Amino acid sequence: MFWSSISLSPTSIASPPFPLTELFFPPLSPTPTLTAATFKLRSSSTCRCTKTDLTSQHEEPPPNPYPKQDEKPQAAAAAAAAAEETFQVLTAIHTQYNDILIVDTPQSRMLLLDSTHNVHSVLQKGDEKWTGSYWDEFVSLPPIVTEGPIAIYGLGGGTAAHLMLDVWPSLQLEGWEIDEILIDKAREYFGLSNLEKCNDVGGQLQVHIDDAFSHEQHRPSGYAAIVIDLFSDGKVLSQLQEVEIWLELSNRLMPGGRLMVNCGGVSESSLDGKVQLPSIDDIWMQNSTIKALAEAFPGQVNWKRMPESQGQNYLALTGPLPDLTSWSAMVPSCPSEAVKQWKPCRPFH
Repeated sequence: MFWSSISLSPTSIASPPFPLTELFFPPLSPTPTLTAATFKLRSSSTCRCTKTDLTSQHEEPPPNPYPKQDEKPQAAAAAAAAAEETFQVLTAIHTQYNDILIVDTPQSRMLLLDSTHNVHSVLQKGDEKWTGSYWDEFVSLPPIVTEGPIAIYGLGGGTAAHLMLDVWPSLQLEGWEIDEILIDKAREYFGLSNLEKCNDVGGQLQVHIDDAFSHEQHRPSGYAAIVIDLFSDGKVLSQLQEVEIWLELSNRLMPGGRLMVNCGGVSESSLDGKVQLPSIDDIWMQNSTIKALAEAFPGQVNWKRMPESQGQNYLALTGPLPDLTSWSAMVPSCPSEAVKQWKPCRPFH
């Protein structure tokens, strides 16, 4: 498997008695880079979460059933497990765009970004490739789009690209990431450079270091699909709540192309008790990104919500809802049953 080539070389040192954030990002050092250290992290043993807060080792608040505005929600499994696990800090560095933290556990390697310590990428070890989170869902996209290149906006450490090329090795992927230092770290610690080489059947990942919204850089002939996973400071980019942005992004698609979007969690505005949803089929209205998509593409947006054990992220898919039985049959075993959970966003009045 692609993660088996990763080896651990850093040397462990003793656990510090001070808050982790002071070690990771010392206030007197603007761009610290650390060698490895060994600490104790209370987390799920397999990191099946989309948000992990390393600053809250000693106090763990009860799970919030309503994650804040479009955040990458914390999987309940991480809070419930609360098992002590040894992990190593492989690197920690400030950049223009991020606080980058890469940690290693016996089961997985994780990329944490910004002050929220959200997990933006996971690299599983051993025979297990699935993350048990929203990245697995992106693998279901290629069978329902026309043949052509697929873009990933918000490449991070390349979890989605790894999974998609592992299952569909002939794919032509183009990944977009604004932080050049993050890409360098992903090549060093997450095997991203292996994906940039043309494989035996012609598939590969082309990396673009630029703003995904750049007008100059997108492919003129269009994409068969675009995977969108754009977050900053723990929240979906604010531009993705704008109808105009979605109309612009749809113009980058080939005819019949689709968008698949990680829309984060429940929007804060939905928690004021003023909106009464008539049924469970309307809870997508709690997410402002899906609401913007539904306004941009009436009758052409589908949604699902990940289960609590997998982070409770909302996902959106544009275009007609595929036949779920046929779609499921074309997808590998792990996400195969999950595709049956997609539903159309029905009009809400």
